[in-house]
Amino acid sequence: MLTIGQLASYAGVTIRAVRHYHQIGLLREPERDASGYRSYDAAAVVRLIRIRTLAEAGVPLARVSELLDADPETFAAATTEIDRRLRTQIRELQEHRRRIARLGGGDSLAVPAEVLDYLDRLRAIGAAGALIEAERDAWILMAARWPEVIPALMVEKVAQLANPKVVRLYQLIGRIADDWEDEALLRETADLMSELFEQAAANGELDQQDEFTPDAAFVRLMDSFADAAHPAVARLRELVAERGWIGWTRIERRGP
Repeated sequence: MLTIGQLASYAGVTIRAVRHYHQIGLLREPERDASGYRSYDAAAVVRLIRIRTLAEAGVPLARVSELLDADPETFAAATTEIDRRLRTQIRELQEHRRRIARLGGGDSLAVPAEVLDYLDRLRAIGAAGALIEAERDAWILMAARWPEVIPALMVEKVAQLANPKVVRLYQLIGRIADDWEDEALLRETADLMSELFEQAAANGELDQQDEFTPDAAFVRLMDSFADAAHPAVARLRELVAERGWIGWTRIERRGP
């Protein structure tokens, strides 16, 4: 007859596991002998090994008892169902691994794939790191509010990068991030922004803003986010307003 320690050792489990199996009813707890000790027989070792084998195979402990006493047909059906569940879990874990791998430097956290591609394109044209981080966070907000419009928006944003003036704008804004009190630089940037707004208005692009940004309260939130991102934004908005344009997330021609 065996002590609990011997039982655990022969079955390849811990004493703590044996006690847990007692508590949940998987393994019968023997009566104490005259000396106050519990002793186990060979049948207990066999049952414990079977419990361990099922548990290591991924069978939930709540179902182990059912399988230990099942007939062959029931056992086969149950293991098939458990295998299906395990395969589902594996696919989920693989997806988690894929997402974790994509996080990399952090850009992909809560950012759609289309936005990641756009951020990579900004890096390729030499946009400053601080600017890319601000763009990333802004797009996190946009994607959370309007996920359905992100693909179309990104197509438009990527197309804009073919315009040398847009590339120049990103370069100027990158310089402003390092020297935002340079008034001449700010005015040059405001001039270029105004020129691009004029082109967008002439091309009918500003008329599409209702499709992409229909929520006025959210537009105000995005504008406040931009204002808080860098002290130069407020001054740029003033200079652009002097040139006849208001807004940041949504651009409109200033009234008389």
